Amino acid sequence: MIITIIIFAVILSLLVFVHELGHFVTARKFGVGVEEFGFGLPPRIIGLQIFRKKKMARIITEEKKTEISISEMDDGTIEAKEITSDEIKEVDKVVVIDKKWRWVGGKYKSVDGEPVIYSLNWIPIGGFVKIKGEEGGDGADPTSFVGKPIWKRCIILAAGVIMNVLLCMVLLSIGFGIGMPASVDGQPKGAIVTNGKIQIIEVLDSSSAKLAGLKAGDVIASVDGRSIASVNNLRNYFANKEGQTVNISIIRQGQEIKSNVKVEKQKDYVGIGVGLAETATVRYPWYLAIWMGIKTTCIWIRAIVVAFVSIIRNLIIRAPIGVELAGPVGIAVMTGQAAKMGIAYVLQFAALLSINLAIINILPFPALDGGRILFLVIEKVRRRAVKQELENLVHNIGFILLMILVLAVTYKDVVRYGGQILGALKKVIGA
Repeated sequence: MIITIIIFAVILSLLVFVHELGHFVTARKFGVGVEEFGFGLPPRIIGLQIFRKKKMARIITEEKKTEISISEMDDGTIEAKEITSDEIKEVDKVVVIDKKWRWVGGKYKSVDGEPVIYSLNWIPIGGFVKIKGEEGGDGADPTSFVGKPIWKRCIILAAGVIMNVLLCMVLLSIGFGIGMPASVDGQPKGAIVTNGKIQIIEVLDSSSAKLAGLKAGDVIASVDGRSIASVNNLRNYFANKEGQTVNISIIRQGQEIKSNVKVEKQKDYVGIGVGLAETATVRYPWYLAIWMGIKTTCIWIRAIVVAFVSIIRNLIIRAPIGVELAGPVGIAVMTGQAAKMGIAYVLQFAALLSINLAIINILPFPALDGGRILFLVIEKVRRRAVKQELENLVHNIGFILLMILVLAVTYKDVVRYGGQILGALKKVIGA
């Protein structure tokens, strides 16, 4: 239980931190001021400001009541400024400034023009970035978010999504490099295939397999006590058993489960109503692993987009959604299940979460990055920005709706997985 919570927190922190890092890097690249870049969520424990290395000498003369400031710039050049004032009282004083960094406390607020605060915060999940002018401000300020061209603001907002896509590619590339479960059909030359198995990838509604409790992801170990070498062999075996009941032994999360399933005539074949695939642990040399990481990410993007379109369409026409949505509790439970199966499954699960986070965030819904980009598109078309108060109101309403959805899905998760969570807690406390 504790290990599951730790792994869940690490994965979630990685996904959010990488997302916010994308916003941070592009904002800095485009010259937008950043007040704070934090690991974890506030309140702040401590922060660090890193100053650029500069040497400045200040010389004050008595005769002219003049202050001459001499600064060494980043490129090595010298800049001198002369200021005359009757308020200058110090005489012939030289001050040398060469400060590289300083710590700041939890209540410290950055002043405009000061370096970024890199902070460590009390809630150790994810991270955040406070960009100057993101919530509105002076459009004439060249260091403010609102003072930048629309195309630059769009890139800054989309950078988090892009980073999550890249993270998915990296995690999958690492996974394929050490060996990950995959279909053995059409694997490129150079792939090393081990631990072949027949796996259920789909269970049809109202089928005998559904009634028997079989689930997608189950591995078929044997049928009537016989080992099956391939999907074709299994289909041929079912073809000769029409109307009969077979005993199927499956492996689910490391446990063997036996079920009696009736073989029935389907639309165009005889079977138990499942989709099957031959899978194995597939490992690639590093150059192929990178290519497979990129290729698999693109395949997942297409599949997830199609699934989202289907969900939205079914909501509009009031049809059954057809998929189960998972919230934080459900994801935590699935994290524990993946952890039990090994590091390759954890990497694959984290990559899937990362690409889902990217696609959800780019949706044109208020409070999400896609919703903010939509307002920029409207600004481009209208040639003037929507009133900041109205935009903030829309995003706040969108955020509230998202929180309501999260609470609703979390409630369903607790109802669905409450028994598993309670059992795990009892083991932890020894009850």
